[in-house]
Amino acid sequence: MIGKRIQAIRKEKGLSLSDLASKAGVAKSYLSSIERDIQSNPSLQFLEKIASVLNINVQTLINPEFQEDSIDPDWIKLAQEAMESGVSKQQFREFLEFSKWQREQQKKSDE
Repeated sequence: MIGKRIQAIRKEKGLSLSDLASKAGVAKSYLSSIERDIQSNPSLQFLEKIASVLNINVQTLINPEFQEDSIDPDWIKLAQEAMESGVSKQQFREFLEFSKWQREQQKKSDE
């Protein structure tokens, strides 16, 4: 399935198999085997190289329902600001869990 998506997007972007392989720095034979679903489990590193050349998000290759523009730009900006300020993923998760807990406690006290 991933192979067919790569092939479709490659063709949509007007790239030949050779062009994509060369620009991504991957073997043309391997890319061909992925596109023909002979190889079906490419590495994340491979997908990142291909996605970069195709100018798409890796998620687009992995999940056909994923829409890059479906993410609110304000959320992306907020996440970037958190990362730049030194907030770790774990700290952010803890904050989310705490917020959920607070809402649950508020609901219980309102009942």
